[in-house]
Amino acid sequence: MTSVAPLRDGVRRPELFRELVECSQDAILIKTVDGQITFWNAAAERLYGYQPGEAVGRHIGLIIPPHLQAEEDGLLKRISSGEMVEHYETQRLTRSGRLVDVDVSLWPLRGADGTVHTACSVMRDITVRKRAEARTDELAVLVESSQDATLIKTLDGTITFWNAAAERLFGHPAAQAVGHHIGLIIPPELRAEEAGLLARIAAGERIEHYETRRLIRDGCRVDIDVTLWPIRDRSGTITAACSTMRDLTSRKRAEKELAELRHLSLALRLMGEAEQIDGTDAAARYLPSTQGRGVGGDWYDLIDLGAGRTGIIIGDVMGRGLEAAVVMGQLRSAARALALHGAGPAELMQSLDTFTRGLPEQFVTCLYLEADPSRGEVTVCSAGHLPMLLGTPDGTVQRPAVPTGIPLGVGKAPYEQVRLPLRAGTTLTLYTDGLVETPHSDIDARLDSLTAAVREASAAAGGLEEAADHILESMLPGATAAGADDVTLLLVTFPTAPVDTMATELPGEPASVADGRRLIAARLRSGGLEELADTAQLLASELLSNAVLHTQGPIGLRMWRSARELGIEVTDRSHSRPRTHVPDSDTEHGRGLLLVDALADAWGTRPHETGKTVWCTLPLPTRPGMRTDQDKR
Repeated sequence: MTSVAPLRDGVRRPELFRELVECSQDAILIKTVDGQITFWNAAAERLYGYQPGEAVGRHIGLIIPPHLQAEEDGLLKRISSGEMVEHYETQRLTRSGRLVDVDVSLWPLRGADGTVHTACSVMRDITVRKRAEARTDELAVLVESSQDATLIKTLDGTITFWNAAAERLFGHPAAQAVGHHIGLIIPPELRAEEAGLLARIAAGERIEHYETRRLIRDGCRVDIDVTLWPIRDRSGTITAACSTMRDLTSRKRAEKELAELRHLSLALRLMGEAEQIDGTDAAARYLPSTQGRGVGGDWYDLIDLGAGRTGIIIGDVMGRGLEAAVVMGQLRSAARALALHGAGPAELMQSLDTFTRGLPEQFVTCLYLEADPSRGEVTVCSAGHLPMLLGTPDGTVQRPAVPTGIPLGVGKAPYEQVRLPLRAGTTLTLYTDGLVETPHSDIDARLDSLTAAVREASAAAGGLEEAADHILESMLPGATAAGADDVTLLLVTFPTAPVDTMATELPGEPASVADGRRLIAARLRSGGLEELADTAQLLASELLSNAVLHTQGPIGLRMWRSARELGIEVTDRSHSRPRTHVPDSDTEHGRGLLLVDALADAWGTRPHETGKTVWCTLPLPTRPGMRTDQDKR
């Protein structure tokens, strides 16, 4: 055996070599060129789980995964040829069967004759590093494949990372963006804003969903949603900011278009606060559909028909979107014009049916009624619409029998109107199908639920606004928008009855004019309204004279008084409607209606089955201490 020279301190070299190898943090082993392990240090024991006595003398295949046996054979051949292998990354197998990633360096050990008989192998566990690299690679793929523009910038604004989505959004390739200042995409007027954002990041703040604008390569501005957060180094110091940006241009454009459509829809529908008409109270609720861009075909209208009468209409154009809203606006305007012209419910519905056939959306349900509190009646006509509810002052709520009819635009069929009693304090509930029709529900059961909700709201003794809220919450709990269809709810009540009425029938002869004047005067004197007697007699005289002149048969004279006005009505058997015109200088006729138009507060004509009624009104005089309806509101 070859002697080993001692060191100056008396320690022999083999002992020193062994101590250094045993203290190493890297696994070190020696194996013959045919793979037999001859040395195994403490770090190898810690890494692989085998003690030296269990490893030395065994084949290196002990720690080689089966799928890497050929790789190991190749490494041994390279070592046998005298090659040195450095930092070769592979996998090895521990005693527990766990695979570990290792960095291997091997070099040949030569004997005295220079022949390679063994190889020394140094292995370092790199599992943690490989996992970190894998996560980094996954994150890099994730960031690159993200639909959101992602970039990293230093605190002074220099771009250090720029993903593919950023290139698509802003138009600058990564090579042209990285290394440049973030001002590349900041509009000049927002430079101070960007500086403020960087200052907030430097202070450790995270900024989420900040909406602003950025500049793309062609000079256009885009609306974006920005989220920024600080990036810290190992010491915890903030060195950079990561920014993800999402293009909001399409959403902003859609929001603007939706706002414009809703504005148009509201303008067409005039869905503001329900119009308040003297002698009626009303409350309305409207929920836009979640489909059709929130624009639909529901509408309602309250129309002052004069002579104490109110027209009420509610309708629903099938379909959603702008087309339905436009048709709704046309129908609303047409219905109002027909009502103000004096068309009764059935006549108005027939005219709307003809009108609807020329419109693109040809399926419309509608309900129109005329309420006449002075007569204590309401006249109703329905075109396929859901039934209205009638609530009386004693708390009873019912669905009155009203012929449904067919929807507008479906076909040529007559519409039928009916008269119902209207007591003071009666409340009418009108609505569209979005309030009661829901998927997988029985419509009759939903109508029963609505009836119960109206009854509960009436029993609560609140106002109409509270009642409308209660009904809506009962039928659509927690809803701030309708579902697939928009929802309209309208409540109208008639709180007071006429103070006084007088009606009589007179023969269709000239003497009836004087008789009518006397009846009017006597009734006004008994009611304490002598100051209106002259004007009222003159108006009655003109209306009666026209009736005697242009019709045969009996003439009806009716005078009524409400809290705010006096009304005079003359009914005859003629269907022709009177109209004002400039009379010829040599004729005595034609001046009567000009006089009525000058003296009356309002006047008009309404047709009925056997003729027509011409009416006029006068405001009641105000006396000291008396409050008018306007004052009360």
